[in-house]
Amino acid sequence: MAMFRATLAPGLQVSKLCLGTMTYGEQNTFEDACQQLNMATEEGVNFLDAAEMYPVPQRAETQGRTEEYVGRWLKQSQVPRDRVVLATKATGPSGQMTWIRGGPSSLDGRNIKEAIDGSLKRLGTDYIDLYQLHWPDRYVPMFGDRDYDPSCSYSSVSIEEQLQALGVAVKEGKIRNIGVSNETAFGVMEFCRLAEQNNSLPRIITIQNAYSLLCRTFDMTLAECCNHQRVGLLAYSPLAMGLLSGKYLSDYGGSSQFRLNKYRGRYAEAECRYSMAKPNVLPAIKAYVEIAQRHNLSPVALAIGFVLKRPLVTSVVIGATKLWQLREILDAARVHLSEDILAEIDRVHERYPNPTP
Repeated sequence: MAMFRATLAPGLQVSKLCLGTMTYGEQNTFEDACQQLNMATEEGVNFLDAAEMYPVPQRAETQGRTEEYVGRWLKQSQVPRDRVVLATKATGPSGQMTWIRGGPSSLDGRNIKEAIDGSLKRLGTDYIDLYQLHWPDRYVPMFGDRDYDPSCSYSSVSIEEQLQALGVAVKEGKIRNIGVSNETAFGVMEFCRLAEQNNSLPRIITIQNAYSLLCRTFDMTLAECCNHQRVGLLAYSPLAMGLLSGKYLSDYGGSSQFRLNKYRGRYAEAECRYSMAKPNVLPAIKAYVEIAQRHNLSPVALAIGFVLKRPLVTSVVIGATKLWQLREILDAARVHLSEDILAEIDRVHERYPNPTP
């Protein structure tokens, strides 16, 4: 399949699908990872996304294994380095993941440098094409939280200091471009404002946030910011952690091997956001599955096709644990959704807006 490409930065084009790798080293073995990476690249996917904290659910014994698997595949496959766009992410402040730089407590210059150097070593590469801050170094509501609570604010490293550290890495040739993830409209505008004021600071070119039929919060205020600031959306979790495939709709809640079932109690971020017990999640999923059935589409094709149609999406970050699941997602990228289908989707969204923010 010829994968349509979008321009991420001057001279840097990426496929409209980006292969997410966060299961590599936990649910997926190295052999599984190689099969997925081979299939995706053969289909025209040139964009890979990882993170230093992966795989998930995160634990000390496996941290960094995902990047190591990607690095081993790069070396083993002998795919030319300039044919692959590598993206990875720095872990933000976390009192839980004590095995990563003691917390980490912040995204200051030292932490950013250590994170970049660690990722370069594990990936076995001299440079990272897109380096992202996994979540902000300040209080923001995320991973299922909806409302901003000023009392939760804490002392944080300034965005300017973060940009300075990233700028040093750019000048050293360690990273080529920068982006943010799980960010807000304020954050995007502040990153862009500082870069405009000081030409020595790098400018963010992407934001990696959740976007799906069940989560269109990006469209509220971030869309306007990103449109005017030329920041592309890397839409992650387009299947809402598998909910939109319909596989959790059975009376018994699906197989015990499905991710949300298998890791129940160990995967707080996902459970907080994607719980079937949350208001409107179940009726929304059923409504979208019914649309797919009426139009002889798979629920996966409807979900992926919808996100690909969104005007500000630069690439859709996909993921799979089984090879047949990856095949289904790759095939879904060929599906064209009519205006009638999109109108039906919008009517469901009006009834059940953003149940998994």
